[in-house]
Amino acid sequence: MTERPSAALADLLELMERLRSPAGGCPWDREQTFASIAPYTIEEAYEVADAIARGDMSDLRDELGDLLFQVVFHAQIAREAGNFDFADVAAGLVAKMTRRHPHVFGDEDMRSAEQQTQAWETLKAGERHAKSDGSTSILSDVPVGLPALTRAVKLSKRAAQVGFVWAEVSEVIDKLHEEIAELEVEIVEGDKVKIADELGDMLFVCANIARHLGIDPEDALRQSNAKFTRRFAFIERSLADEGRAPEQATLPEMESLWQSAKAAERGN
Repeated sequence: MTERPSAALADLLELMERLRSPAGGCPWDREQTFASIAPYTIEEAYEVADAIARGDMSDLRDELGDLLFQVVFHAQIAREAGNFDFADVAAGLVAKMTRRHPHVFGDEDMRSAEQQTQAWETLKAGERHAKSDGSTSILSDVPVGLPALTRAVKLSKRAAQVGFVWAEVSEVIDKLHEEIAELEVEIVEGDKVKIADELGDMLFVCANIARHLGIDPEDALRQSNAKFTRRFAFIERSLADEGRAPEQATLPEMESLWQSAKAAERGN
């Protein structure tokens, strides 16, 4: 393992400066802006999460490097514009993490993980209030660019902090049934705009159920995506053994194979 992270980071910052240099730098890198590389930043974060889900430490090391490169890229663009540089980013992070951990760096008593979560949210709320002029919504700084399910959880969590929340998960499930009924009505009516609106309401309630249960809806959906992929691959393999493709099978045949894959996963 590298024993001198400061030297490695200095090399990375120098590399980034070289890539952006008007004299001999990379034409593609020189043309990039905050907005143009933002999608890559999001993509790299997802690739880090994917490596973690797969338990692949070699890939995780590489993907963390790619994500770090995105941070360095944004910091270099900001430096060139005279806004801030990587050192400012790092210093701001150290100050913020120190401030948010008074039980580690201050004189407060050590907290449990649950107590720390509560204190963390209180500190963040204070920081948001200090930044605002008092006229902005408590929801205004929840990033629009988040995945929709994740943002729904954050929006409802923020609203819950001021009492706008269902007390029991059963109440949220009742709301889900209500939204499904409204969606069914709009499906019959056939108005795509209204259907999309009701479908969005239903998904928002699903995100609220996940929040009540302490489950990350993005992670839950990723697991379901993986499960669907596994089971459909079983259908394809089974049909291939018979010399057929899925489009040559009936839906009942594929459903039967799906149930077989499901039973095999459960050990039945």
